[in-house]
Amino acid sequence: MAPKSEGPYWRGINHLAMVTPDMDRTVRFYHGVLGMRLVATTMAGPMRHYFFELGPQNTIAFFEVQGIGTFAKPAGAPPSRPIQFDHLSFNLPDEQALIDLQKRLAEAGCECTEVVDHGFVRSVYFTDPNGIALEASWWAQDATGRPSDYDDHDLFGDPDPVAAVQELRRDGQIGSTPTTQLVSKEIVDPV
Repeated sequence: MAPKSEGPYWRGINHLAMVTPDMDRTVRFYHGVLGMRLVATTMAGPMRHYFFELGPQNTIAFFEVQGIGTFAKPAGAPPSRPIQFDHLSFNLPDEQALIDLQKRLAEAGCECTEVVDHGFVRSVYFTDPNGIALEASWWAQDATGRPSDYDDHDLFGDPDPVAAVQELRRDGQIGSTPTTQLVSKEIVDPV
């Protein structure tokens, strides 16, 4: 049954959550190479969780899972094995929008969590019909669209940050960046 309530006012992707085995190398690439500002760090249980700004209130985030295997494949090429990223978080304007979304999901017969307070972000979690983990979030303390303050412990809460973050805090810049290589010179999806 389709929900009767008005649809939410989506404001982009709050964060796309990816996984890395090496957060220091990730900070050096995304901040140092791509120029995406590191706007927040936190601990999610035993994992670091760092956020890089793509635009106002839109970020890509990484969980550090030490020892996890990685693989590379060309963009657009079919995978040779099952794959899944962690989750996709859509950005909403405020807490009321999260509550309204919870109601809308319930009206449609879709399970959803209660609002989870992560400090600088508040979220609800649910899945799509394909089993893809989804989240809707709003910035309770907007870390984007302003200079980074690496001494702000509300946003930079990792008690033992990687060396690249220590360099940013101490020197205002990253001292070194990694190099990368293409997996294949063939362009499978040129769009």
